[in-house]
Amino acid sequence: MPTKLTLGFIGAGKMATALAKGFIRAKLLRPHQVMASDPVESARKLFASETGAKTTRSNRDVLHFGTVIVLAVKPDQAVSVLSELRPGLRTHHLLVSIVAGLTTTRIEGIVGQQIRVVRVMPNTPALVGASATAFALGQAATMQDAALIERLFRVVGLVIQLKESLLDAVTGLSGSGPAYVYQFIEALSDGGVACGLPRDVATRLAAQTVLGAAKMVLETGTHPGVLKDMVTSPGGTTIEGLHELEQGKLRGVVMSAVRAATEKAKKLGQG
Repeated sequence: MPTKLTLGFIGAGKMATALAKGFIRAKLLRPHQVMASDPVESARKLFASETGAKTTRSNRDVLHFGTVIVLAVKPDQAVSVLSELRPGLRTHHLLVSIVAGLTTTRIEGIVGQQIRVVRVMPNTPALVGASATAFALGQAATMQDAALIERLFRVVGLVIQLKESLLDAVTGLSGSGPAYVYQFIEALSDGGVACGLPRDVATRLAAQTVLGAAKMVLETGTHPGVLKDMVTSPGGTTIEGLHELEQGKLRGVVMSAVRAATEKAKKLGQG
């Protein structure tokens, strides 16, 4: 990692805080190499307390400070913020957008095609080094930029380069996915409580079960359906539970959730 790298966040919300904390925790960056701007004082205070990094109200301060600029604002704020940034952006800047639905073409149309742009979709488990991140390069971005993005985001989890046309689907799946999984963990815990387990025990068992199952998929490379069959004995308890999930159309509902979130990401990018 370049020793002179400085990273500036435009927006100091939860995702920016998770990423900054993850980069610093992994010792890829030191707090003095990071700055975030935000008009909301409480967001700045939380970012500073979580990361030890500098904060400011001024987006211009971040442009002067950073070589890599991460756009981490809400989709409905992105166009106006990019218009504000445009006069201060220079060719030495790498502009990284984590805004859902916002295409590199639209960004370049605002800031200029000479600016190097990378679109990235991480998720909040970056905070614990377990993010799922995908990225796509804009037309001026280089292979060196791709390598930098991979090095940055690898320290906070899995990172994959994709065609940009697939990033809205990434938003619907892994960008929004943690919320689906949290709801599933809560439901597992509720089921345990309904069967007599104490709440804290049920929640810990549910979370560890999800973690263990995910590690089995990632570390064995085995199809989830095969792993499911390994747990499912003929006439046993698991097949009874799976039958109830099929009755409730769990798979169809989850697929619909991903598709709905993907379509919403597309609409955000258009609007």
